Amino acid sequence: MSALWSDMGPALWPAFATTLKLTAVSAVGALVWGIVLAGMRVSPVPVMRVFGTWYVNIVRNTPLTLIVLFCSLGLYTNLSIALAPAGPHFVDNNNFWLAVLAFVLYTATFVCETLRAGFNTVPIGQAEAARSLGLGFVQVFGVIVLPQALRSVIAPMGSVLIALTKNTTIASVIGVAEAALLMKTQIENHANLVLAIFAIIAVGFMIITLTEGLVFGWLADRFAVKR
Repeated sequence: MSALWSDMGPALWPAFATTLKLTAVSAVGALVWGIVLAGMRVSPVPVMRVFGTWYVNIVRNTPLTLIVLFCSLGLYTNLSIALAPAGPHFVDNNNFWLAVLAFVLYTATFVCETLRAGFNTVPIGQAEAARSLGLGFVQVFGVIVLPQALRSVIAPMGSVLIALTKNTTIASVIGVAEAALLMKTQIENHANLVLAIFAIIAVGFMIITLTEGLVFGWLADRFAVKR
């Protein structure tokens, strides 16, 4: 056990730091793209509604592993599209950003659907009153509907973030050095201590996800729209 800890201990923080960085960057991108998709889903423009609907239904029902592999093998290997500047750490950085792209494309669909549920909590009379004052769709959406919808879905957004945190383990399939890749490496080096390795990684993820749940629970209580 001491040999495991001496080998695994120093690598734990860098691995989980990468997991946290993947989660944070992907969450911001998914929120932005998810808001855009939600706007498309309720847009008065038919083409935008059709695109938003098809995108969400197709991507949400595609396995995340396939999306990650598509970004790695399709964009970089076949099309030579790199997301990181050339340098000594090009491979690691490029794989990281390809994983982020995959997580953003996938998670945004759940953000979109969560927001659409939040739209239903906004009284329709507010949007109608805004339109009667001459406000356009973008103004009504961005100033009146979206802020209230975001406040009403803080708790469900926390669940989306927790799912994203756990999904970051899939980045290991393209070599991103996060917690799941560390677990795989340690299992190969210490096959007789599989349960201990699983337990250490599981505790790390429990700390992260429970913290996220507590934070979003507090935010929901603090900022929820009072009806």
